Amino acid sequence: MKSFATLALIGSSAVPAFASILPRQSNGKLEPVEVRGNAFFAGDERFYVRGLAYQPGGAADAKDPLLNLEQLAEDVANFKELGVNTIRIYTVDNSGNHDEGMKMLADAGIYLTLDANTPKYSINRETMDTTHRSYNDVYLQNVFATIDTFAKYDNMLAFFSGNEVINMKNNTGAAPYIKAVTRDMKKYMAAQNYRKIPVGYSAADVAENIYQQALFFDCGNDEDARGDFFAFNDYSWCDPSDFKTSGWDKKVELYKDYPVPIFMSEFGCNTNERKWGEIEALYSTDMTSVYSGGLVYEYTNEANLYGLVNKTVDEETGEITTTLLDDFNALKEAYAATPNPSGDGGYKKNGTPSKCPPADDDWEVESADLPKMPAGAEKFMKSGAGQAVGLAGDGSHFAGEPSESMVKVSEASSSGGADEEGEDADQEGAGFAVQVPFKLLSLIGAIAAFAFML
Repeated sequence: MKSFATLALIGSSAVPAFASILPRQSNGKLEPVEVRGNAFFAGDERFYVRGLAYQPGGAADAKDPLLNLEQLAEDVANFKELGVNTIRIYTVDNSGNHDEGMKMLADAGIYLTLDANTPKYSINRETMDTTHRSYNDVYLQNVFATIDTFAKYDNMLAFFSGNEVINMKNNTGAAPYIKAVTRDMKKYMAAQNYRKIPVGYSAADVAENIYQQALFFDCGNDEDARGDFFAFNDYSWCDPSDFKTSGWDKKVELYKDYPVPIFMSEFGCNTNERKWGEIEALYSTDMTSVYSGGLVYEYTNEANLYGLVNKTVDEETGEITTTLLDDFNALKEAYAATPNPSGDGGYKKNGTPSKCPPADDDWEVESADLPKMPAGAEKFMKSGAGQAVGLAGDGSHFAGEPSESMVKVSEASSSGGADEEGEDADQEGAGFAVQVPFKLLSLIGAIAAFAFML
């Protein structure tokens, strides 16, 4: 009995050592969302994205809406009235404190999907040279700092590793760089012992290559590089329309075997008056075996006139007035009339990663190989990203040092990691993978040996 008591005493004193290798706990009251098969779940319940894009001022005047607490409080009340559970924000200030804003969302039952890039810290798709040059250590530091800022929140639903970087048939060469960012983000979260927050890409619905994009971001033997979901911005349902006229029935058929969640990261064609009939289709069993909902574009009315509300500023007082538009009320009615399907919505529990698409005139990527993480970014895996620069930073497009080589990735899918280029890289990857288990085994061994001597 004395030996077991001593072992228990030593074990209790070793709690901090064990705690250092356990995933960090999140803050908040909402159940964290995770990926199971081709669906999202919050606890034991299927989770459907019922949301909207939220970036007051638009991309041209990007500010962090989570830091303007007075306006956020008013908008959150409108979110609740509308009946949404998720918002998408495209740009945030990663140097700010988001505790109050994220709590405000959580208290309203709202999750956040967040773009990890900002206009100044992103992949520059202008040419292949700028694409390669912009994938550098300064860029990744900013992406990782954004993860640091938001990883602790339970209502942090998902990160987008990119948005519409591929926006035509002749810039698909950016795909390996987008996929490398997905890999780097997932590896960084694992290295920091963060919760496994889903990471994926938000694609433009380019008719010539959207399906190739979906396949590429889900193929290969590097599990970290494969997206946890695939999302795309879909404006093909333009009222008056229906499930078949819009072509959504064919998309459900096309993606029926896709192994991870699919959702619309933007939707809501405004060519004509929006009746929002797509809401009923999107959350029906016609689609829920493949789709997990979507995000309406967008909350505030900007120059492109997609908004659900108008915000006007009094020039003398600076007071902001928010006016609900007809689109808001019509969408509110559509959501209220459309419950989620009962049960699990017909999701698939298991699936097989996709086969990489072959190169052709519309898809310029010739292999599954990916750029290796820039050497200057490797230190962040151990030390963390460090100080966030926020929206005042100088930008990363031509800063730092880019990737120096490619990582060989087999097109055959498996649960293993990629084959690093060169013997040293293989050994480095293996060492990182076993570092934590060796520490744990050593600790257990020391405790057991001490107890045995007693």
